Amino acid sequence: MIPLQELVNNSNSSETIDLIAMIDTALCVGAGGSTGSLADKPIVRNAEGKLLIPASQLKGRLRHECEKLAKGLKWEVCQSPVATTMCPQRLGLSDTDEEKFQQLYQKEDEEQYHCLICQMFGNPALPSRLIFDDLICDESPDNLPETIRPGVTINRRLRTAEAEKLYYLETSPPNAELEFVGKIHIQPGFPEEGKPLLIAALKHINALGGSKSAGLGWLHWNWKYKSTDQTKEFINEKAWKMLLPSR
Repeated sequence: MIPLQELVNNSNSSETIDLIAMIDTALCVGAGGSTGSLADKPIVRNAEGKLLIPASQLKGRLRHECEKLAKGLKWEVCQSPVATTMCPQRLGLSDTDEEKFQQLYQKEDEEQYHCLICQMFGNPALPSRLIFDDLICDESPDNLPETIRPGVTINRRLRTAEAEKLYYLETSPPNAELEFVGKIHIQPGFPEEGKPLLIAALKHINALGGSKSAGLGWLHWNWKYKSTDQTKEFINEKAWKMLLPSR
């Protein structure tokens, strides 16, 4: 059996990003199949009954935003989430594109090479160098009454409400200004040029959970980067000036 605390290599990793997600509206992070609520889609909670935003959701959104930024900067990245089109296989790439990957990412004495995004978030052949905590709201569940929000399925073709398609969502209380707290642990081997990309992508995430177009899940971030070395300067303009000429 492997203790969960050993999955994070704290002995060698001195870098973390402390995150606080400040929820500006009601939040709807649904837990399909959950019981104990009248809602068709109850909100997800941990074993103590506290509201949370799953680490997997934050990681997926961050990877997506990093990919968009990297493509906008004309960097070579693979095509997720299909395993065969991701590194190291990259099926479907032209010989010219594969040659660009090789020039940018292949190191001496290594047959396999991975794009910057895969070096950060991992792929089927490479472990992630970012470990995410769940974002947990420390507010007592007794102070957060159940909030049920009705909705109806829309027929996109007819642009009308579907008959007999009323449903109910459980959300956090609106206008409660809840704080969801967690950390991102940066593991050894994380590429230095990925750090400004990670922070820039985080700033692009303005909402999480479901029904964002209906006004749910909108938020803003407070974060603090912790490191015992000199890499704190990765968030300033010097880091971007270092990146752009080499890509």
